[in-house]
Amino acid sequence: MTLTPNMFPMLQAASWETFYMVSVSSLLTALFGIPLGVVLVATRKGHILGRIWPVNAVLGAIINATRSVPFIIFVVAIIPLTKFLVGSSIGPTAVIVPLTLAAIVFMARLAESAILEVPHGVIEAAQSAGATSWQIIWHVLLPEARPGLIQAVTITVINLIGYSAMAGAVGGGGLGDLGIRYGYQRYMWDVMLATVLILMVWVQVIQSLGDFLSKKFRR
Repeated sequence: MTLTPNMFPMLQAASWETFYMVSVSSLLTALFGIPLGVVLVATRKGHILGRIWPVNAVLGAIINATRSVPFIIFVVAIIPLTKFLVGSSIGPTAVIVPLTLAAIVFMARLAESAILEVPHGVIEAAQSAGATSWQIIWHVLLPEARPGLIQAVTITVINLIGYSAMAGAVGGGGLGDLGIRYGYQRYMWDVMLATVLILMVWVQVIQSLGDFLSKKFRR
């Protein structure tokens, strides 16, 4: 079985919807997830902002609770919030809300792990030189953790591609929606295969780019 000519425009439109969802949610996730990871590290007991460690405990509990909810259930659970923010609960734009919120907490934990790999001796040296907490974060923690943060962003983007495909099951649009409605429900296995291949190519490209950038900055 081969793809009929009228399926190519549908694949193109679905690919664009997925690209739109993933790119916007990835940008928002990086903008909020990395700073949240920095806060999780800096407010640990014994770290540069350890005096406000209760912040760490509260944020950690919220993040753990959010991560424990399966994504499909999470999408449904925050429908009122999604409607409030974008005026609808279906479609690519609406799905960006749960995609971003689910990915921020995931990204925060990855960023936390990357920043924790920075040797504590480097931080102590900066403190001895009189650096403020903000200077340590901006000039020590983030630059030293940059390769790990790049890998964290790479992993998060790849997970967002998977999340966006799952969102097709609840009217999110994109390749996941096309694969379910035509590939699964109408038994058009060529469409299903095409959507899977497109997603696989995207993942390979993103992973290769992330590995390249991580190695470059690590040198």
